[in-house]
Amino acid sequence: MLLSRLARVSQEVAATSARSRKTALLAELFRDAEAADVPVVIPYLAGRLPQGRLGIGWKTLGAPAPPAAEPALTVREVDARLAELGALSGAGSQAERARLVGELMGAATEPEQRFLRALIGGEVRQGALDAVAAEGLALATGAPPAGVRRAVMLAGSLQTVAERLLAEGPAALEAFRLTVGRPVWPMLAHSAPSVAEAIDRLGGCVIEEKLDGIRVQVHRDGDEVRLYTRTLDEITDRLPEITRAARELREDRFILDGEVIALGTDGRPRPFQETAGRVGSRVDVATAAQAVPLSPVFFDVLSVNGRDLLDLPFADRHLELARLVPGPMRVRRLLVPDAADGPARAAAERFGADTLARGHEGVVLKSLDAPYSAGRRGASWLKVKPVHTLDLVVLAAEWGSGRRTGKLSNLHLGARRPDGSFAMLGKTFKGLTDVMLAWQTERLKELAVGPVEEGVPVVTVRPELVVEIAYDGLQRSTRYPAGVALRFARVLRHREDKTPEQADTVETVLAAHPGVAP
Repeated sequence: MLLSRLARVSQEVAATSARSRKTALLAELFRDAEAADVPVVIPYLAGRLPQGRLGIGWKTLGAPAPPAAEPALTVREVDARLAELGALSGAGSQAERARLVGELMGAATEPEQRFLRALIGGEVRQGALDAVAAEGLALATGAPPAGVRRAVMLAGSLQTVAERLLAEGPAALEAFRLTVGRPVWPMLAHSAPSVAEAIDRLGGCVIEEKLDGIRVQVHRDGDEVRLYTRTLDEITDRLPEITRAARELREDRFILDGEVIALGTDGRPRPFQETAGRVGSRVDVATAAQAVPLSPVFFDVLSVNGRDLLDLPFADRHLELARLVPGPMRVRRLLVPDAADGPARAAAERFGADTLARGHEGVVLKSLDAPYSAGRRGASWLKVKPVHTLDLVVLAAEWGSGRRTGKLSNLHLGARRPDGSFAMLGKTFKGLTDVMLAWQTERLKELAVGPVEEGVPVVTVRPELVVEIAYDGLQRSTRYPAGVALRFARVLRHREDKTPEQADTVETVLAAHPGVAP
């Protein structure tokens, strides 16, 4: 397939907001594609490179290159060239990278150049996500959309399904079955603002603790146990205690869904980064397991003894879970059988408050009737988490890249110390609209205490601009002077009505998160 064809469809998809039109455009593209094109076409549509980040800056991408007169590049040729770029390292690699980028751009027409710059720079924003692509694939091949979605769920890869469908037709879907040892995308939850609203939406449901751990899928077939993360990465060798726990269960063939978490001797969760660090560590696993042992907490079962349970109602799946997994390894939960029952609703509210008091991050409410919709954010699972906000002071900012080139974007955020100085707690560029970016760039230029040229990566400013941020919590950190860092901070608004003296203090921040302070 010619790159020009893909670039044109990408532009057309970006120009329409109608899902049906996006689906039709993608279906037409898939009809023209060969099975061998799929591993490149699908990631490119979603704005991803199969090779990951290539380390190519906007200065290199933006270097002028006379465009080709006629399209000749194929998507597979582009992929091969980018793979060559990604393999470069060592002395002279920067110059060679610039040369190869120049060659690639010189072989591309002007529309293809625009697409390649956006793709390599991470700026493709056409909204052709996997869900829409799956619908387009179904339309192109005559396969039932529900069957394609289920095959993707079970295969863990849209590309795998697309290759088989384009090569073999709808009959290929029969090959995709739930299989022990092959991970599936986990079911995810939407958000709700409160327990009461979640109950109103779901009706009869269950409320469960939402643990601040790492999602894990446990597959056992006899003595063989495999563990996978929510991104389907295998981590079996890193968590021997979870493997042992799986082997102690009464059945010997199953797939379980749950979390692993580090707990203190009092049963409260240890800081999240201890769990994350343990799961991520590949070095001296035995010592790491002794220092930070992890506990499995299961909340769903997808298969037992060869029986596929995905389509069963959640209430029935939990009966199987309770039969298989002992209580200490199951998530704490409370049944809310009648949404209109006042005492039941009050009990759910108390359960949510108690969960927070136990140190967990929130609750998840689940419909009793819902099947397991792997890989999707189903409306039948609703998570409720408290929203933390702070008023912090901007201490510095970094120049943005891509569409944020020329804008001061990444903000360094600080809280007040008792002596009137500020302790940095983290950075964020999330939540900023184009209007907010433009305004803060001009304001921060006015507050700059040093050079503001784009070649200067960090622009230090007078601590006068207050911003309100939302964040998911704190974690310990040796990078910042207060010993803690914000998790998943995003800007809500600029607080021109507040002075730096009215910003939150380090003491206030630490007091809101007991147990995290160093």
